[in-house]
Amino acid sequence: MRKEGLGLETLVKKDWKMLAENVIKGYKVTAEEALAIVQAPDNEVLEILNAAFLIRQHYYGKKVKLNMIINTKSGLCPEDCGYCSQSIVSEAPIDKYAWLTKEKIVEGAQESIRRKAGTYCIVASGRRPTNREIDHVIEAVKEIRETTDLKICCCLGFLNETHASKLAEAGVHRYKHNLNTSQDNYKNITSTHTYEDRVDTVEAVKEAGMSPCSGAIFGMNESNEEAVEIALSLRSLDADSIPCNFLNAIDGTPLEGTSELTPTKCLKLISMMRFVNPSKEIRLAGGREVNLRSMQPMALYAANSIFVGDYLTTAGQEPTADWGIIEDLGFEIEECAL
Repeated sequence: MRKEGLGLETLVKKDWKMLAENVIKGYKVTAEEALAIVQAPDNEVLEILNAAFLIRQHYYGKKVKLNMIINTKSGLCPEDCGYCSQSIVSEAPIDKYAWLTKEKIVEGAQESIRRKAGTYCIVASGRRPTNREIDHVIEAVKEIRETTDLKICCCLGFLNETHASKLAEAGVHRYKHNLNTSQDNYKNITSTHTYEDRVDTVEAVKEAGMSPCSGAIFGMNESNEEAVEIALSLRSLDADSIPCNFLNAIDGTPLEGTSELTPTKCLKLISMMRFVNPSKEIRLAGGREVNLRSMQPMALYAANSIFVGDYLTTAGQEPTADWGIIEDLGFEIEECAL
């Protein structure tokens, strides 16, 4: 039987530690409690992070999981997602190319190892993969599985049950398909597909036996309540891994110049995600460098995973910088683990 909410009167006393201790015991935070974290005064950020760290430490100790992306097909996407530089409505000056060869994808796995990233993420733009594209990815996946101990994640767009099963049988461990924003806000972000389309793909991934990876992009004009709704939806979906992106409002995209995120707001959002999804992999993803800025290290007190290197069309920081952050925090890199 679900426990009753702790009540906002408790949170008024700013006892975030007590809330964290209850979460560790199995308590599920309510929407009101999650909202209180996001709306807390900035001068409570350290207390909130300290409490979030208790949860993070309980489940993950001092380990940090590293993931690396390879963009195997760039641009040329028929979808009109307002945040994306690869969409049909984007005027951003990005590289556009069709599929990389199997050899290039396999080479990328070796780069993942050099960057100490135990999970290699094969990503392609587009609405959904064709049969031929699925076969192309599978050829690369099989060779990578034969020659490395890497965990393989794919992010190829919408999946049907057949494609999901083929990827799972080939040895793909995880499939990434973000919810991106709340159900209510979705119509403001794209018109070429629905929120339900994304949920259906995550469910197909789970049905096929792959680990579901699904997260959010914060800073897309969502309200605080909608930010909480995203976290609760991901809890309901039971996503194993939750990438937290922060809008990098790229010039030439419809959302150009719209992000109003601050580093402290980002820290509260990451902490809220940890409270709502305590045992899940919470990953710092796209936009962390430009939004968290000098506060990036602090975010790892709530998150336990990061992408290293570049993103799809934007530059990340050097892997050595991330290794340094992890070492300075007294944390350890966890390799080849989901």
